[in-house]
Amino acid sequence: MKYLLYFVLASVFFMSSCTTNYDVLESKDLSAKDDPIIGNWKLVEAYISSGGPQYWVNVENGEEITFTSEGLFSSNRFSECTNGDYSIESNELFLNYSCNGFTTGFENPEGAITYKITFELNHLLLTPTSVICIEGCSYKYIRK
Repeated sequence: MKYLLYFVLASVFFMSSCTTNYDVLESKDLSAKDDPIIGNWKLVEAYISSGGPQYWVNVENGEEITFTSEGLFSSNRFSECTNGDYSIESNELFLNYSCNGFTTGFENPEGAITYKITFELNHLLLTPTSVICIEGCSYKYIRK
């Protein structure tokens, strides 16, 4: 019985020490002054599937997006409209482009493009929520 207790304690210690190197900030209060989204970001990888398992692919000349502390963003994704406002609620990013009559076809019923947002050590991941990727998709951005 004594050895079983040692085995269980050693197993718990070993398993708790095996953590990822990523500093996931998903539960952070994103309305704080030190909001991790503020700054310039560049799309570098996409997580896609072509009918099988998902895999990461490099993105050349990926979108660049800038977030300000005033709740504004600018992006080179769409040449017809390059700016708007954003908000983050419950780890979901809402992008509202500000050009009259502009539509992307990716908006939710309220008119925003939405993503689940996850911050990791050197990058952020955006997973669309306003459109459905049948086989899943995510986009990795690095800070510029």
